[in-house]
Amino acid sequence: MTLRLALCAITLDCPDPPALAAFYRQATGLEPHPASNADFAGLKGEGGLLIGFQRVADHRAPSWPGQDVPQQLHLCFHVDDLAAAEARLRDLGAGLPDHQPHGGRARVLTDPAGHPFCIIAAPAGGTGADAVADAGMDVAG
Repeated sequence: MTLRLALCAITLDCPDPPALAAFYRQATGLEPHPASNADFAGLKGEGGLLIGFQRVADHRAPSWPGQDVPQQLHLCFHVDDLAAAEARLRDLGAGLPDHQPHGGRARVLTDPAGHPFCIIAAPAGGTGADAVADAGMDVAG
C-alpha cells in the first residue's frame, strides 16, 4: 500500500508571529486563520495549505547566503511583474540581499524576520514546481 502524504502546512519560526503573518498577508492577500494568536499565527492558502508563523524565543535570523545561521526555509512566489512585486514587497518591509544568483529571472528577498524567499517571473502557461524547474531556478537560492 502506498502512503499518501498531502502537504497541509508550512511553518516558519520567528520572533513575532502576528507581525510576520501581517507581512505575508499584505504580500499575498491570503486570509488569516481565525485561531491565530500572539504565539502562533496562520494564513489560509490555496487548497487548504496553511502558512504558519510560530514564536521562538531567541530567534536568530538566517544569514543567507552564508550558513552561520542556515536559511531554515525558502519560499518561492510567482509574480506577473518582477520589478513591481519587488517594489511592493520592499515597501512592506522586505530586504534585498546583495547576493542575487538568478539574474533578471528572479529576486531573492528577505522577510522582516530575515527568512530568504524568491519572487520569480511567472512563465507563460506554467506555474508551480514544474515551472520553477523549467525556468532553471535553484529554489534553495
